Amino acid sequence: PAGDDHLDLKAQVLSRGALAGLAAVTILVSLGLFAITPLQGQVDFVLFAGLVYLVAQTALSAGIEGRRRARDRIATSAVVVCFLLALVPLIAVTVSVIEKGVARFDTTFLTHSMRNISATDVGGGAYHAIIGTIEQVGIAAVIAVPFSLLVAIYLVEYGRGRLSRSISFFVDVLTGLPSIIAGLFILAFWIVALGQSFSGFAGSLALVVIMIPIVTRSAEEMLKLVPNELREASYALGVARWRTILKVVIPTALPGIVTGVMLAVARVAGETAPVLLVTFGSQSINTSPFNGPQESLPLYIYQQATQGIPSATDRAWSAALFLILIITVLNVIARVTARRSRVS
Repeated sequence: PAGDDHLDLKAQVLSRGALAGLAAVTILVSLGLFAITPLQGQVDFVLFAGLVYLVAQTALSAGIEGRRRARDRIATSAVVVCFLLALVPLIAVTVSVIEKGVARFDTTFLTHSMRNISATDVGGGAYHAIIGTIEQVGIAAVIAVPFSLLVAIYLVEYGRGRLSRSISFFVDVLTGLPSIIAGLFILAFWIVALGQSFSGFAGSLALVVIMIPIVTRSAEEMLKLVPNELREASYALGVARWRTILKVVIPTALPGIVTGVMLAVARVAGETAPVLLVTFGSQSINTSPFNGPQESLPLYIYQQATQGIPSATDRAWSAALFLILIITVLNVIARVTARRSRVS
């Protein structure tokens, strides 16, 4: 094809040095304009400089590289800008939590509870809440992950007809279920109807309801991505279907399944409404999730943050920082486990 849109492999291409120089000139021009005009503010400067750079880059690329490459650079710049904008709230939240959470993040905070500590006292810690969160989320994962994985295997490998469609429909319904509804369900069924007491285990059951659809959907999608050729090769060797699923399909999809499990754990670890309804909370250390009320980190953060007292607010920020650290460690472990479990 003829014209500017013809992709000439020998055409000139803007080097990184040229783009860097263009960025430097853009910054200098923007600084000059902000110095001689009423324009001010860091956000305004960034937006103005970015717009000027985009226009200058497009004009320069169109003149040297052609309109096709210029359009490609516009699309690339738009993707980069959207990515950076998506990072802004993540970085802002992380930095804010770290800055405000380190004030009380010490051994006292990690090894003491709130027993006999009032909101105005500067002491106390979140040890009881840390124990509660680990136990509640751990029990929920032990119950939800095997069940969800079995459901996903059935939907992908065996499910056909009306039953499979019905299960898939109810999984979709549970996916959009508000977390407080899960807490109300456990409150009505486990505590009111069956007469059980408020406990950490009741909180785990509420978290199970939230985890099941997340793990099921992620595992289902990962199992669908396993090439059928692997299954057929296993069947051709005379391997039974259940052994093919266990030895070929699941190991192949394991990295994605583990990632989905970690996403579900991260989701339920920060849930406040369900545990608020069924665990009831406790200021003392309770290592048994089956006997009596039990605290959790989200509930602890909520209780401390609503006090409106600087000492309590500091404890809330420190608990939030520790919760983020827990999620980060779990994700790192999941990545390492998934990488070592890949089928070669």
